[in-house]
Amino acid sequence: MERSYVSVLLLLIVISCALAKDVGKKDSKDTTTKPKLPQTLSRGWGDQLIWTQTYEEALFRSKHSQKPLMIIHHLEDCPHSQALKKVFAEHKDIQKLAEKFILLNLVYETTDKNLAPDGQYVPRVLFIDPSLTVRADITGRYSNRLYAYEPSDISLLYSNMQKALKLLKTEL
Repeated sequence: MERSYVSVLLLLIVISCALAKDVGKKDSKDTTTKPKLPQTLSRGWGDQLIWTQTYEEALFRSKHSQKPLMIIHHLEDCPHSQALKKVFAEHKDIQKLAEKFILLNLVYETTDKNLAPDGQYVPRVLFIDPSLTVRADITGRYSNRLYAYEPSDISLLYSNMQKALKLLKTEL
């Protein structure tokens, strides 16, 4: 009888040790994965850039700094938005040029209907000059979604950013 108790006890010890090793492995895997950083205003569009929190703040800063405002409408669960964000964030020239803008990325629609001149879709990029005029003349390549950009349109977006800055200089 005593022998059976010892056998059961040894069996429990072996099982406990095996389970403890599995738990230890899971914990060590968790420490090797990249820790999730807290969400910033950039939402991944360029963490080194200065982003505004609200549309009203962006308008104020644009008017007072005399810099154009670039607004990116997107959704976190939209594959098109995610693809454009990845290309935008990795494009060194765009990141450098973006420093000359007041930047705002929105995951919600504003009450200003001027920010949806041809409808509410994502991703959508609009430029506003410091006089608070939406530059409806700076468009992407699609006739049915004038302000939409795909990852393959990144050079057009860069060109339109340059155009927004150039228009600002000619108007001053």
